[in-house]
Amino acid sequence: LSDESKVKVLKFDAYFDEEVPEKHQEPYRIRHCNIYYFLEDDTIQVTEPVVKNSGINQGTIVRRHQIPLPPPHEDQFYTMYHFNINTEVTFYGRRYKIIDCDLYTKNFLRKIGIRLNPPACRPDDPYTTEREQKHLASTNPFHPYERFDTLKQFLEFDGQVLGFSGVWNDPESQLSGPRELVLRYYLSDDTIDIKEILPDNSGRDVVPFFLKRNKLPKNAPTAPYHPGTITNYTLLNVLGKPEKNKSYYIRDVLQTGAVHQEFYKDSDLKIGAVINVWGRQVLLCDCDEFTKEHYRKKYGIVDFTPIQYKTPPPPKPERIIPPYNGFGSEEDSLSSCKGVVVEPAHKDYRQFLKKDRYGMDSNILRFRAKLITDSPIDKDRKFIISFFLSDDTISVFEHTERNSGIAGGKFLERGRIKKPGQELFKSEPSEYYKAQDLFVGAGVCFHGHKFLLVDADEYTFNYMERNANEFPMADIRVILNKLKNMTESNAKEIRKTFATADPEHTNVIGYDTFRNWIVSVTGGGFSEHEIITLGRHYGVRDDSQTDLSVLFSMAQEKLKKNAFEYFEHLMSVFLYNDREKSGLLPYETCRTVFKSFKLPLPDDLLETLLTRSANNQKQIDYSKFVHALNWRENQARTYAEVKEPPKRYRLGPEWLDSAQEERDLGVLVTSQQCAQVAKRANGTWPASGMDVLELRMSRFSVYQVDLTVLELDSAWWVLLKLQLGKQEYLD
Repeated sequence: LSDESKVKVLKFDAYFDEEVPEKHQEPYRIRHCNIYYFLEDDTIQVTEPVVKNSGINQGTIVRRHQIPLPPPHEDQFYTMYHFNINTEVTFYGRRYKIIDCDLYTKNFLRKIGIRLNPPACRPDDPYTTEREQKHLASTNPFHPYERFDTLKQFLEFDGQVLGFSGVWNDPESQLSGPRELVLRYYLSDDTIDIKEILPDNSGRDVVPFFLKRNKLPKNAPTAPYHPGTITNYTLLNVLGKPEKNKSYYIRDVLQTGAVHQEFYKDSDLKIGAVINVWGRQVLLCDCDEFTKEHYRKKYGIVDFTPIQYKTPPPPKPERIIPPYNGFGSEEDSLSSCKGVVVEPAHKDYRQFLKKDRYGMDSNILRFRAKLITDSPIDKDRKFIISFFLSDDTISVFEHTERNSGIAGGKFLERGRIKKPGQELFKSEPSEYYKAQDLFVGAGVCFHGHKFLLVDADEYTFNYMERNANEFPMADIRVILNKLKNMTESNAKEIRKTFATADPEHTNVIGYDTFRNWIVSVTGGGFSEHEIITLGRHYGVRDDSQTDLSVLFSMAQEKLKKNAFEYFEHLMSVFLYNDREKSGLLPYETCRTVFKSFKLPLPDDLLETLLTRSANNQKQIDYSKFVHALNWRENQARTYAEVKEPPKRYRLGPEWLDSAQEERDLGVLVTSQQCAQVAKRANGTWPASGMDVLELRMSRFSVYQVDLTVLELDSAWWVLLKLQLGKQEYLD
């Protein structure tokens, strides 16, 4: 057979006769069943559909296995060629009559050359048919002209309730106003119940129902009727009592003397209607949405304007919050004014869950800052200000300078910081520093210490540019519109300035020239962060390209030292994830697989390898990648490590030695070769064990400006393209 038939099953409809010797009402039964023939191994299974309350064990009659033919061929088994419509098969002495099969089975049997017989009729069980006829006969009324059938209404409208709100003007309680009621009409049996809504401190007893569920007469209360007056049938005694002391009665078809009561129906209930509830006049004022939909469909009513019966509540008095007394935090003091039971101030957990650290995304904005002071000692102090987006807290870390006489380290404990210039003891909550208040060029004051933010790390710039709607100083569209309005009338002067700055016509100028021009044109109207955003937007970074063979050689060296040899398992997992068998997987999938195997490689080296190996669609050829990492079968060329003098790192305009400064900043360099290659490949600093996780400061003194002229709506403006020079942070 072909591979297509390995998962296919032939289904036949059949029945068999079963004798019932214990009951004289049914000598035999007709039991319907399904025969399944599995093409993959020629096995057969017989199941009987379950019928409720049948009293018979139903389900699987014959379990799936190969069934032998009846004697004298018991050494052979049934095959697909033994089955056809309108034929009989015998399984272990029981005969099954095949009457039909499904469409797939018919097509399959025709393909293998079997000529199908016409379908047979499906016989009914005589005893079941007799019971159904008796049941139908028992449900038919004796007198069809007097049929009282409420079952249909119950089955159709069970659980459907119309809801109205109403009022009753109680004459005995004029001072308390109208009494609010909720009326519910049950469509299943036309009954009504009413509940009362008691206001607080009303002084009335709480009862379950104002009116218990029952049919509500329209003319109640009326004089009581004698027993037997209200009945469904009227009986006539026509023969009296004969000799056997028996009476004979017949029904009165004309209903002579019958009493008919009128009850409220759903057609009598509508907004504005006054109903009689046992002598109490209740006004219906409004209804719920289900009730409105019911009346739209059944009666075509579209006007459901509610009736206003409540007087508007008086306005709540304004809560006067006392001023802050100085004890504890402002939030805790405010909580003590909101209630008798003091509860702790609630934190913004939604912001915490959204902005907390997740994987490689730290959600921390870091800035380099310096003190605004005239003291020559404090001018050279360097600080790292970290803003935590999860809870709007700020911490300050000071860089340690050797032989400066100032102990570096933690300068300010992490916490929320108030903006300066606010009154201390006031009722209104204080304003705290937000993420929008921190940007390059901004001046901040933390507890009396004035800082100037002079730079930021790469993550901060990227985060602010991704969320430009929250940070206008990083929104390139806002900056360009602002620059356009400032320089619209100076188009000729701009071209002359650029031509003077580029005498060799290379279309490139230095960043300092570009920055000075922006400052002079805008008159100081641009912040340093906005100028940096312009440079980053039009800049083309020329990162040095490290040979992939060097990176893979380093990776193999790491894997070899850690005795990692699970390359076959890696390939099997990659093949499992590659459902399309294209040989390519996304960058994130490959990174997740490597992380699941706990690959003993530094994160920066692994991400650099994955980034450099990905194509334009961020797809990676995983087979080549794993083969390049396999140090057993594909050992890469080893590169000798050259001992070099201590490196000097550039932090803005300053140069730091690689010995003490690395320890001060918390930089952990695994080896000179790893640090050098990883930094040259992706331009990031090594991971930090302290606050400083990514201390790559974007200094633009190494940028140059490309003087490519592009038009924007008119011939007045020149767009600039910045191109990063070949200088590196790691010289």
